[in-house]
Amino acid sequence: MGRDLSALFDPVSVAVVGASDDPAKYGHAIAAQAIRADGRRPVHLINRRGGTVLGRTAAPSLSALGEPVDLAVVSVPAAGFEDAVDEALRCGARAIVAITAGFAETGDAGRLRQQAVAERVRAAGAVMVGPNCLGIADNTTDLFLASDTFTPGGIALLSQSGNLALELQLRFRPHHLGFSRFVSLGNQADVTLVDLLADCARHEGTRAIAVYAEDFGDGRAFAEAAADAGKPVVLLTAGRGDASARSAQSHTGALTTSADVVTAACRDAGVELVATPRELTVAVVASIGGRRAAGRRVAVLTDGGGHGVVAADAVEAAGLTVPELHEPTRQRLREALWEQSAVANPVDLAGMGEQDPGSYAETVAALLAAEEADAVLMTGYFGGYAAAGAGLGGGGAVLATGEQEAARLIAERHRATAKPLVVQSMYPDSPSCRTLAAAGIPVFTATEDAARALAATAPGAPDTGVTPLPRPAPPLTETGYLETRRALEEAGLAFPAAREIHDEAELLSATAEFDGPYVLKALHLLHKSDAGGVALGLAGPAELLAAFREMHTRLGAPSYSVEAMADLTDGLELIVGVNRDPRFGPVAMVGLGGILAEALRDVAFTLAPVPADRAATLLRGLRTATLLDGVRGKPPVDVDAAAKAVETITAFAAAHPEIAELEVNPLLVRPDGVLALDSRAVLA
Repeated sequence: MGRDLSALFDPVSVAVVGASDDPAKYGHAIAAQAIRADGRRPVHLINRRGGTVLGRTAAPSLSALGEPVDLAVVSVPAAGFEDAVDEALRCGARAIVAITAGFAETGDAGRLRQQAVAERVRAAGAVMVGPNCLGIADNTTDLFLASDTFTPGGIALLSQSGNLALELQLRFRPHHLGFSRFVSLGNQADVTLVDLLADCARHEGTRAIAVYAEDFGDGRAFAEAAADAGKPVVLLTAGRGDASARSAQSHTGALTTSADVVTAACRDAGVELVATPRELTVAVVASIGGRRAAGRRVAVLTDGGGHGVVAADAVEAAGLTVPELHEPTRQRLREALWEQSAVANPVDLAGMGEQDPGSYAETVAALLAAEEADAVLMTGYFGGYAAAGAGLGGGGAVLATGEQEAARLIAERHRATAKPLVVQSMYPDSPSCRTLAAAGIPVFTATEDAARALAATAPGAPDTGVTPLPRPAPPLTETGYLETRRALEEAGLAFPAAREIHDEAELLSATAEFDGPYVLKALHLLHKSDAGGVALGLAGPAELLAAFREMHTRLGAPSYSVEAMADLTDGLELIVGVNRDPRFGPVAMVGLGGILAEALRDVAFTLAPVPADRAATLLRGLRTATLLDGVRGKPPVDVDAAAKAVETITAFAAAHPEIAELEVNPLLVRPDGVLALDSRAVLA
């Protein structure tokens, strides 16, 4: 159960501290909105000079009211902020909306002031949004404590940008969408994005949650809350193109960027990640209907070849497919359409709509019924006949009437199936398209938006979810190569036999313990291969000794590892790494490994620890996944063993928060199992 935010969204009474008649002050805009709901609850306006504000009597202080206040909006200069909050708490406030700026966003001194206020709020058993926020609104409880009015609807918007909220309001309007709640996140000194997400997930009036966030705070907690929300969550975030702040000392560290981490967390949590406000709108429109496609196969319907080809390309660019239709479906289409119509996919009416608008409805019905199609995209001129009406000439009114009847039939057929149907129209505001939209069929102006909407309804990655972190294990104090290797062996990861040596006598002693061929590694080097600190395939003691003398003369390493050379025949080298992100915690990477890991960049990311079933899915999703099944006569490798090794490595890293980077590279996967050939750990 999350924090109780009832006083924030449905308070018994409200006071606006800093209410003003000066339109240039934010306290004026908040007060003007707050009094709109005067009949729902008492609304008090507080101005230190008293008098009147907006034609109402203003109290000089909260204490002067002589009655408790449940929620206080504080919009006063920064110098008076702490006193205003303290007075609100003394007057019984259970919730505070802190508009005042000048805290953590200004530097360390402001951050310390902010922390002190937040501690006093929590000690009083209250909650606080902000500071440095633009207010909140809840249309389901008539709570209007932001400077702007938000159209009522089913979307909760949690945003670090007020102007972005205004843009989304405009973008939602053509789709008849509105807001259940709006919260400006501000500095999140007390109430966090995670708290709000969890509360909106429980809110009956909210059907989907839209988030704009630049700072996740605890990103892993955000992912966990989104995974548990039970409602669509759409995220727009900024700064995903920058590399994470780290000193990369491994391939994993060098390959992992902020974009990779956020993308992986969203996929794991089932969050729809978008790049622009327009794309957020499209994803929300698609998700609010509640329809999910069973697969990724799309049937495209058009009344003009150009629109059909463009739509097919857009569908495939969105990660979906446009497969050829099966013969039973084609036959049904042939019976409904005329000879020149194309029935393979895209389905092109080839002008038949101009003769018989009802052909749209018959075709949509056939495609929604087709087993080989998981969703349908109708694109092009539909809506144009009703939009033009009598302007089309003598038959214009007949065509307009016929198209509107077709829209009614399409809506009826859509209600009878669970398959997603989206429409791109040149005339989205036409009566026919309004009929479709009223039936819950998304209608877009741009083809790429229609395709993106279908992608939002497609099934997500299998085996997703946010696996809880394990209990911390006793911390490692030494993370040299051999110490890390021993710790991983104790966790269940297999390595070849090895012995640390410092001189020729110890080297020859090692050859008596296990047979060659041998591998010689210089220890305490950052990238051993790059430095020439690895010699492979040394047939016997003589070759091993010669390699040691040459390497020691050149590198002068303090110690070396003599290891049994693994049989590389029919094996495939993978890389498995875990990088500890400051916001999302341990993030795992799996991919094609060896010395070319960074050059090939065929890797996948997910939050750690990684269960074996999800690891197998990630491996199967690599560009080079066909290598796992054997190529050019090679046998398939043991993917299950590789997935289990990923589970072991990532669980180990997740249980050791003192490790900033952990990497096993290469992890040799053979037809008969796995063997870790090298490992590296870096302490935080």
